[in-house]
Amino acid sequence: MTTSNWEKVLKQVKHKDAKRKKFTKHNKPMDRKFGESTKKCTRCGRFGGHISSYGLHLCRQCFRETAEKIGFKKNN
Repeated sequence: MTTSNWEKVLKQVKHKDAKRKKFTKHNKPMDRKFGESTKKCTRCGRFGGHISSYGLHLCRQCFRETAEKIGFKKNN
C-alpha cells in the first residue's frame, strides 16, 4: 500500500474514531529513525548513493549533474 492510498482511506474513516485508530495502528507507514530510508535526495527523492557531506543531501547522480554549479571541480 502506498502512502497516497493510506491517506485516501484515512479520509474515508476520519469520522469514525474507533475505526480510524485501528486503521492507523495497522496501516500507517512506519516512521524511520535510522537506516537508508531516512536519507533521501533533496532533488529527486532517491534513497541510494546518498552524499550527505557538507550538508549536500544529494544522490550521486544529482551530485554529478550539479557539482560544477555548486563549486566542485573534477580532478583528473
